[in-house]
Amino acid sequence: MTKKICRGIAFAITAFLAAAQPVKAAAVNFGTAASVNSDSIPNWPKGPDTVSETAVLIDADTGAVLYDKGKDELRYPASTTKMMTVLVAMENSKPKDSVTFTETGIRDITWDSAHINMKLGETITMKDCWYAAIIASANEVCAQMAEHVGGTEAQFVEMMNQKAQKLGCTNTHFTNASGLPDPNHYTTAHDLAKILRAGLRNNRFRKVLQTPSYTIPATNLSEARNLHTHMPLIAKESNLYYEGCIGGKTGNTNDAGHTLAVAAERNGRTYIAVTLRAADLGGNCTDSRALFDYAFNSFDTIDVNGRAVTVPKGVTVSDLTVQEIEKNGKIYNRYFYSGQYVGMAAAPEPTPVPETVENPPENNAIDQGSSEGQASIIEEEEEDGLSTMSKILLGVMAGMAVILVGLMIALHFKEKRMYRSRR
Repeated sequence: MTKKICRGIAFAITAFLAAAQPVKAAAVNFGTAASVNSDSIPNWPKGPDTVSETAVLIDADTGAVLYDKGKDELRYPASTTKMMTVLVAMENSKPKDSVTFTETGIRDITWDSAHINMKLGETITMKDCWYAAIIASANEVCAQMAEHVGGTEAQFVEMMNQKAQKLGCTNTHFTNASGLPDPNHYTTAHDLAKILRAGLRNNRFRKVLQTPSYTIPATNLSEARNLHTHMPLIAKESNLYYEGCIGGKTGNTNDAGHTLAVAAERNGRTYIAVTLRAADLGGNCTDSRALFDYAFNSFDTIDVNGRAVTVPKGVTVSDLTVQEIEKNGKIYNRYFYSGQYVGMAAAPEPTPVPETVENPPENNAIDQGSSEGQASIIEEEEEDGLSTMSKILLGVMAGMAVILVGLMIALHFKEKRMYRSRR
């Protein structure tokens, strides 16, 4: 009961804060392909031609942008929204939680909406919901997850928006948990890449993402449901299958066109590609394959202070520029190549430099710039330190001796007085 009360208070605060912030009206551009901005970076590998209106390719480990085709232009995400829905649900529920379907979920079952035909009063686990949302893109499942976790779908959506802000998604606003059309439900390719990047750090999310098939066991109202992925890049039977693809999420509405956020990994290197508003899913997949090939063939990772940064092939540490920043009380170095951010590492700890002796004796024959000279200076400092300590100790001992002598004299006179009084 206490937990529910605390959650209710938290949601009330969340709703209040959300209401205090005006929603930015979406200025989504339709039908115009963006320019490839990364092609204008000096000495940067030329990226592939892509048919999607906007696209981005990032390094999943560093967050560095390797390909930028209007990465910050607003577009509608469609069902790629469900990555955030599942991520927030995972962080605020348990896999074995029972989710019973109410009118909230059932209302989203229509002939033109992706669903798995859940029934009013039917119960499945939260884990089943995660897989249904990613693999089958089930809208009614997302709405029901939202109500189960947030109390209402609206409160859950505010949790999604808060999570987006926390991840640095500055051009994203959600109005529902499934990605159904709404003028104020928008995002960018770069923001979706940030969301997928966060998801990959969650082991449960990653496992769901890379699962092509899943069975929801028989429920109180239905037989078992067999789900199979809508994402060709991880379906081995597809001619668009990509070796090393971890998984991703597709989306499609009339206004959003076809959308795709996907990740791939080879030889310890992981990249994320997001392509928005393609004419068909084949266009998204072809673009993503080309972007992954571009990443694996044109870039390398190099070690900088124990951290890997991703740079064009042939670039060395000496070619990078450094920007020092403070984060959580620690100093970090941000590395750039041709003005483009390529990674960050903790700044190396400065080597302590011994203090030099001021006004050294003129007859000192050792060069203080040499290693012998530095050693000599250190030894002298240590000796001086010992000498000072000795003086302090001697002073303390002398003081104690004076006190003891004083006490002895006082006792002596006291005994004399006592002796006289007895006489």
